[in-house]
This record gives sequence, structure tokens and C-alpha cells, in this order.
Amino acid sequence: MQIQIQRTSKSRISEVDFNNIPFGKVFSDHMFIVDFDGKDWVDPRIEPYSNLSVSPAISALHYGQSIFEGLKAYRFDNGEARIFRPDANWLRMNKSAERLCMPQMDQNMFVEGIRRLVEIDQNWIPEKGGYSLYIRPFMFATDEYVGIRPSETYRFVIFTCPVGSYYSGMVNVKVSDHYVRAFPRGTGYAKVAGNYAAGMMPLKHAREEGFDQLLWLDGKEMKYVEESGTMNLFFVIDDTLITPVADGTILEGITRDSVLKLAQDLEIKTQVRKIAIEEVFEAYNYGKLKDAFGTGTAATIAQLNSITYKGYKMQLPPAEERPISNLLGQTLDDIRHGRTEDRYNWMLKV
Repeated sequence: MQIQIQRTSKSRISEVDFNNIPFGKVFSDHMFIVDFDGKDWVDPRIEPYSNLSVSPAISALHYGQSIFEGLKAYRFDNGEARIFRPDANWLRMNKSAERLCMPQMDQNMFVEGIRRLVEIDQNWIPEKGGYSLYIRPFMFATDEYVGIRPSETYRFVIFTCPVGSYYSGMVNVKVSDHYVRAFPRGTGYAKVAGNYAAGMMPLKHAREEGFDQLLWLDGKEMKYVEESGTMNLFFVIDDTLITPVADGTILEGITRDSVLKLAQDLEIKTQVRKIAIEEVFEAYNYGKLKDAFGTGTAATIAQLNSITYKGYKMQLPPAEERPISNLLGQTLDDIRHGRTEDRYNWMLKV
């Protein structure tokens, strides 16, 4: 694949304090762009990061044909730059594209576009522990047509930004017992922009009450645990690691999948099944709930400090008393920084 490259005449990297980076607000020097002309992806290019010029009539703005992904690049302890599981993000993005009637993205275009972009901007990968380079691929409809039909043309863009931790500490969540995130046979499994827009108002109210995030229940019975914000959920009851089954309403997180694979290797007893919020509370009341945490690209592994449901607060054990999530988090971190064997070939060399 031939990618036209236009490098910036002046890097902005000297303006960045890499010891104090707000999440998602500092952007690297370049971006990757390729356009779909109705038949093929054409004109792949890397150019200086800048604003996009689009018509106010593009269908993405009116009818929501917009999907995205999130992944990260890391600095190995030996200085090498590596990208975590881009192939998995390509597969998931194509599932999202299929659901929204958008074109499929070629694997080489997706992965090589990311690799070349990170190669050019690899000096933006922070070296500080807990920091990384966040990579945001996204696709949106570009037809200038105010009518409800699938767009014929699209734009695919990738940009990157150095980031620290998404959450500053352990996370306090409130169970949403009124609003829901997804319904069966809907778009819950896809990484669709509108999925996140619908949760913003309930989350705003939760934060006004002092919570960091919402924990969503299923949209049919309001009974079973699903996700929390941008995270998949895990619970440790007795000695068993439990995560909700992704059966169409839950995003199949790549960090979630990685944790499940590591748990199997580490011989941690694991169950992937429906789990009712009442089961979680019963386990807590009997002293069996040992841990609860979320997983996601931005959050990595975020331990829950408390879960509140209908005014009842479950206060969970302190971080140092959670051997399973600490072990999984450390193992994942060691793979991402080249401190241990990457037996899954997850880390793509830049």
C-alpha cells in the first residue's frame, strides 16, 4: 500500500509537559486519512494534524453513521515502540461498520495506517509509567444529502494522543435503575458514536451525585449487569472471576478478551455468564465479593471502590487486598512494556 506522507514543518512536541498530560486533550503531529468513493478506498495519506473541512449537510451529522475504535501504543523498557492488538480492533471495527451499513476496511489499510502513523509520531509515546499513546481510528459518512439512506461515501481517519490514566483512582459507580444503554438486537455490541451520546445525560446526573460512572443493567428485565461507562465488568466472588456474557448488548472489549486469556493461563477459575445485580449484592452481604473492576482501552484495569444500587452502597476491599485484579493488571502491563514473554503475539512492532 502506497501512503502519501506530508510531514509537519514544525512539531508541537516541545510544547507538551509529558509529566502532566490531561487525557484526550493533547494531540500528536500527524493523522492518517483515506476516503471511500463509493467503490474503493482511495488516496491514503498521512498529513499534519489539523481541522477537517466538511459540508454541514454530510449524513454523519444528521443520521449518525459514525463508528470508532480505541487502542494504544506503548514504549518497551528497551525503547522499542509497540502497538497492542491492532488486528483485534480491525475485526471489531468491521463488525460495527456492518451494523451501520458502512463499507468494510481492508486489514492492511487499517493496521498499516496505524503502524506508519505511530512510526512517524513515535516520539510522542510517553516513557512515564502508566502512560501510553492513545490511537483513535474512526469512520463517518460524507454524502452531502439530507435524506435517510446509507451514505455512498465515507472518510476514515486515525489520530493519536499521549495519555495518562483515564481514572485518577479507584472508581465509584452507581447502578442505573431507570435509563439503559442497549437493547437486544440493537447496536450495543458495536462501537457506535450514538451509543455513548445516549448515556451522557444519565452520567451527568450521576456525577452531580458524586459518582464517577454508571453501571448499566440489561434493557429487557433491568436485572443483569452489563457494562460501566466505557468498561466491561468483572467480579470476583469467592475464588471465581465472573464477567457478563457478551450476547449482543455488550461491547466485546479487547482488554476484556485479553484478561480472559490471561486468567486462563494463570489458572484463575473463570466464568462468562449472565450475572444479576442481586447476585452481586448477595455475595457482598455474605462476604464473598472479593473484587470488582472494569476493563477497557482507556481505563485498562480500573478497580471499583464502591457500587451503589437504590441507595445501598457496597464498599469494596482496598486495592492491596485484591490479588486477582492486581495480578492481571501487572501481567498485562508487563506484556505491553516487554518485561515478559508475549506468547499471544499481541504487540505489533513499529
